[in-house]
Amino acid sequence: MKWEVVIGLETHAQLSTVSKIFSGASTAFGAAANCQACAVDIALPGVLPVLNTGAVERAIRFGLAVGGEVSPYSVFARKNYFYPDLPKGYQISQFELPIVVGGNLTITVGEQDKTIRLTRAHLEEDAGKSLHEEFRDRTGIDLNRAGTPLLEIVSEPDMRSAAEAVAYARTLHSLVRWIDVCDGNMQEGSFRCDANVSVRPMGSTVLGTRREIKNLNSFRFLQQAIDYEVQWQIGELEDGRSIQQATVLFDPASGETRMMRTKEDAHDYRYFPDPDLLPLAVSPERLAAVRAQMPLLPTERRQVLVDTYGLTVYDADQLTASRELAEYFDRAAAGATEQVGKLCANWICGALSASLNEAGLDITQSRVSAQQLRGLVDRVLDQTLSNKMAKLVFDAMWLGEGDADQIIAAKGLKQISDSGELARVIDEILAAQPQLVADFKSGKEKAFNALVGQVMRATRGSANPQQVNDILRSKLAV
Repeated sequence: MKWEVVIGLETHAQLSTVSKIFSGASTAFGAAANCQACAVDIALPGVLPVLNTGAVERAIRFGLAVGGEVSPYSVFARKNYFYPDLPKGYQISQFELPIVVGGNLTITVGEQDKTIRLTRAHLEEDAGKSLHEEFRDRTGIDLNRAGTPLLEIVSEPDMRSAAEAVAYARTLHSLVRWIDVCDGNMQEGSFRCDANVSVRPMGSTVLGTRREIKNLNSFRFLQQAIDYEVQWQIGELEDGRSIQQATVLFDPASGETRMMRTKEDAHDYRYFPDPDLLPLAVSPERLAAVRAQMPLLPTERRQVLVDTYGLTVYDADQLTASRELAEYFDRAAAGATEQVGKLCANWICGALSASLNEAGLDITQSRVSAQQLRGLVDRVLDQTLSNKMAKLVFDAMWLGEGDADQIIAAKGLKQISDSGELARVIDEILAAQPQLVADFKSGKEKAFNALVGQVMRATRGSANPQQVNDILRSKLAV
């Protein structure tokens, strides 16, 4: 039997506020355990939550970015369950009336685009964290994360492979960073995914029983976890067993999923409106104010690059992989012509990206500034540098030896473009290499390349290659 995979993702994006969603406690990462959990976060008697406006505005920004409906009226509810890292005995979340409804994201897998529908995005608070590795025969509880603002983004079950799920997660990750609602740091838990996975016979329209893989904090783990879970479910069904709805965890060491608990349904959480929080009203004025501050979205930014600089769609995609990279290009190409813009794009997508990858750095940590890169591009275009010499200058800039002009002067790398000087050198080479001249005139094109090589060697690689070719062919034609 052929099987179809059905996947939906629930993504928790930690909102980039400096304080928690219902208190003034810090959200900074890395603090000593339990020093950032205030009385409100753990619901001590007599305290009241106060909603963080910054969290609301970030949720609105996301809703606008995905083309969803920002609800004029949404409600916070209490999601009741017992777990050691939830001292209140409930989590404040949004259930029936979320702040964002609908929307979509377009992903690319291979050369195919696909639109993934979003069900909703709602505001909620994070729980604390259970620590197992640091203790023997016991569990530690760190409540610093309790009350941290989250936007839970729920997709429709529109994905049909692990590759599509990873493409969706990457696209969403890029978007929340682009619109500055989440820093996207997966190692710190700022962006993590739960994958709902099921399988069904090919052609069936009935959804299979799903299992939810919790807390996947890397794209690689997301891929591995889904691939394993799909094969496990198919194996169970083909052996005549049924799938039980469950929450499972992925073990990176074994590459396997294991059941954590049977999956709860919504009624198990006994949702009811939080009596301490008023409904959230988003006025048309607030919506308009957030919309006015929205940056150009990646799709819009790509079109600007194509229209302004004549870049290929591929290069425009590369340059808009992150907002920081797009801004780096903007600084490098400021006031530039189409020719300059294209050359800046080539250097950023080529030598700079390769150097960043090798060093394990992102664009914000680049050792070559946008202004330095532009200076290098200018020296290539005014023919001070050949492409080969420009790469030497770039490498020196990466090592911190100065800007392009300083390195050119220090290393004597200025390209020879004086036609009289080049003609003199070429005459000397032709006189010294009569056999190569004869070979060329008898139709051996390789002899021409050998003569070019002799000229470049004589000038220590500083001759303008195009001028060498032009002058040499002119002299050989006599």
